[in-house]
Amino acid sequence: MIRQYTDNDVEAVVAVWRKASDLAHPFLSAAFQDVEAENVRNVYPKYADIWVREHEGQVVGFIALLDAEVGGLFLDPGHHGKGMGRALVDFAVKQRGSLTVEVFRDNTIGRAFYDAYGFKRTSEYRHEASGQMTIKMVYTAQE
Repeated sequence: MIRQYTDNDVEAVVAVWRKASDLAHPFLSAAFQDVEAENVRNVYPKYADIWVREHEGQVVGFIALLDAEVGGLFLDPGHHGKGMGRALVDFAVKQRGSLTVEVFRDNTIGRAFYDAYGFKRTSEYRHEASGQMTIKMVYTAQE
């Protein structure tokens, strides 16, 4: 089930984010990850439309949308490969149409997912806060 995020989801969302981010982003510093955890908890919910994916009554993933940009897509690693991430992006496409996303170049898990979904690379730049190279991608919704 995909449903809109509520304030009661904050701890579950942060826990999912931390597990998924630790797996996908081993190249990020612990200090950067700690700052991002606080942003997931306190900042992003104020600006993004967040939708959570539940499985057996538990939050196992989420997608955060900033207009038509995927600001975050994270799934508990124990649920990778089950179509839940794809379902979240399908949901976002139905909501917003074409989407953009920025993914760290060294995030092989995220890049493989977005490539398989059909996102196309449009540019690359250095993410100032982390110092990591980042790839901007776009998915063009089919009419």
